[in-house]
Amino acid sequence: MSDPRRTLVLLRHAKSDYPDGVADHDRPLASRGEREATLAGDWLRSGSGLESAVEAVLCSSATRTQQTLARTNVEAPTHVTERLYGAAPGAVIAEINAAATTFGFEPQTLLVVGHEPTMSQLALGLSEPEESNITAFEHISTKYPTSAMAVLRFGAPWSALELGSAALTTFYVPR
Repeated sequence: MSDPRRTLVLLRHAKSDYPDGVADHDRPLASRGEREATLAGDWLRSGSGLESAVEAVLCSSATRTQQTLARTNVEAPTHVTERLYGAAPGAVIAEINAAATTFGFEPQTLLVVGHEPTMSQLALGLSEPEESNITAFEHISTKYPTSAMAVLRFGAPWSALELGSAALTTFYVPR
């Protein structure tokens, strides 16, 4: 029997640039964002805070999220979707709930690359306060900076993920 524990990593895109005449969806990373995304990838691939390597990725279709993911050098099946751009937490949960169908397997560790304020709302909403790291919870309540990652643990298939059902274990800001 496989281990039912799941790890969800919520990565906010790295610092973006604001070029004149470029639509929000198409904004690229700034130089600082490129560095931070690389550091985020170093942390993800090092195994710090994760029980297993990232096995699948859900990524917003925005240019800055895709560039963030590319800079992490995480190699895993990836589903890029417009639904994560400007999404409410419920839409992200629906994408996570469908992970086994989307990828054709039940990933143990799932990375979601998205935007604020959705990442902080999602991390706090999914967290069961009594099971969570209070320091991480307080940091996210204050600020969820670019390139920051919340790590949550969940003890059932992704299809059962709902508000208040996960333990927030780590909040990491690569700098």
